[in-house]
Amino acid sequence: MARKFGGKFSPQGRSADIGSDAGATAGRSHAAQRNAAADPVGLRSNLMFVPAGLLLILSINDGATGMALGLMAAATWTAGAYMLREGLRAKAAFDARRVARKPALPRKILAAVLVGIGAALAAWKAEPGMVIAAIYGLAACGLHLAAFGLDPLQDKGTEGIDDFQSSRVARAVEEAEFSLDAMTDAAMRTRDRDVEERVEQFQAVARELFRTVEEDPRDLTAARKYLTVYLQGAKDATVKFADIYSRSGDATARADYLALLTDLEQNFAARTRKMLIEDRSDLTVEIDVLRDRLQREGVHLDRS
Repeated sequence: MARKFGGKFSPQGRSADIGSDAGATAGRSHAAQRNAAADPVGLRSNLMFVPAGLLLILSINDGATGMALGLMAAATWTAGAYMLREGLRAKAAFDARRVARKPALPRKILAAVLVGIGAALAAWKAEPGMVIAAIYGLAACGLHLAAFGLDPLQDKGTEGIDDFQSSRVARAVEEAEFSLDAMTDAAMRTRDRDVEERVEQFQAVARELFRTVEEDPRDLTAARKYLTVYLQGAKDATVKFADIYSRSGDATARADYLALLTDLEQNFAARTRKMLIEDRSDLTVEIDVLRDRLQREGVHLDRS
């Protein structure tokens, strides 16, 4: 979607603010770039929809049986292509987190199976025969797995973490991500690049809090109001601001909203720093207790 460019050098910009706001603008741009992630669904996965479309077109004049097989093959292949897109997104989300559970549904493997079935049906349509269809189906499935790889098959960074607590954190983070997605959608409706970048900057800070809680689920209690109440309020404020600003372009509402984002960002960052300090304090206490126990047992440690 095309977006109107707005900045200090655009016709509505204020040249007097260039010098005073240069550092802040650079900081916002840097944070937005850190938060922006390339869509894991690339050209190769999008091209997977092409064979299904061609098969559909070529099956129209093949009679009832041929058309039925062609439609089933195209539908199965399309389902595989769609499942591949979801699998690539799930893999990217898994890789972006330091602590993550393996996907409950291996989407990329399922996509390969669906593509294989689609290829087998297409081969059967062209030349009926179980052996030929199986060969084409297995070949398509294998090539798909070779091209796009497997899903994560093991959890990452979950050693020593209670499963129940980890599940609670996963649910809380998932709900928080829904709020961030809603903020992104609302910010895009304003067609204001600076607002979109400030929302992305806040989201980057919020996700640092998410990652900290995921690494130590014990922090969920302290961070719950940030993941629920504060983010829900931020989402509601963003939606309301987008409604007002898209209709009237109210500069006062824009300034108030950006000030709100700044306050939220500072509070989320402070909460993250406090949890990290508390985690280090807990580690220091555990180390001191272990050293005292070893010394009582006659083991002397070199503190240098």
